[in-house]
Amino acid sequence: MKPRILLVEDDPTTAAFMAAAIEALPAIVDMADSHLAALAKASDAGHALWLVDAHLPDGDGAGLLAELRALGLTTPAIAHTAAHDPWLHHELRAAGFASVLVKPLSASALRASLADAIGTWRPPRVAEDVAGDAADVVGPPPTWDDFAALRALNGERAHVDALRILFLDELPAARDLVASSARDGDERRMRDALHRLRASCGFVGAARLADAVAALEGAPGSAAALQAFTDAAQDLLPPP
Repeated sequence: MKPRILLVEDDPTTAAFMAAAIEALPAIVDMADSHLAALAKASDAGHALWLVDAHLPDGDGAGLLAELRALGLTTPAIAHTAAHDPWLHHELRAAGFASVLVKPLSASALRASLADAIGTWRPPRVAEDVAGDAADVVGPPPTWDDFAALRALNGERAHVDALRILFLDELPAARDLVASSARDGDERRMRDALHRLRASCGFVGAARLADAVAALEGAPGSAAALQAFTDAAQDLLPPP
């Protein structure tokens, strides 16, 4: 019998990537895109594992886990986040998560982490293990980094193409949310939007935009960083 895993993730591109990777364990994936939806699904279904985003539109992963534990549920839980902050990782582990995954990560790395938690699978060697290292290439990041995207998706070109279509469908709304947050001086809303976008950029190989996102996160009040972000996003989109 396939294990059932609850994936809690509000970004569509990231959710699609992670669900496809998990299903290849093999496993059955239940999806939730909010604190409220996750609470309902976790309470109603028997899961082998919960995979929970640290940042949700209506709460956070630590708070969700605390509510589920208060219901007497003991399912193992792993957190995932695009943030590299060691203190955040410490807080998530202190909240009861067995481990913290940092996005973006490859499909095989994700499956290996989940398999260790549920004890049902061990990763085979895949093409990405011997594909070489593109990090030695010097120069500005490309608009699309096919090497990074294919590496994340174990060389599955069709999966890369499908995720990029989804990513580009969502990108105008994400770009506009960042721009409107900057105009309104709402730094918290801007950071939340950039945080969600950072992981999905990595999964689809949007290298230049990923760099622009990181620069704007580091300097949210910079007009130059905002313009670089807007330009990088526009370069991925068809002409208006």
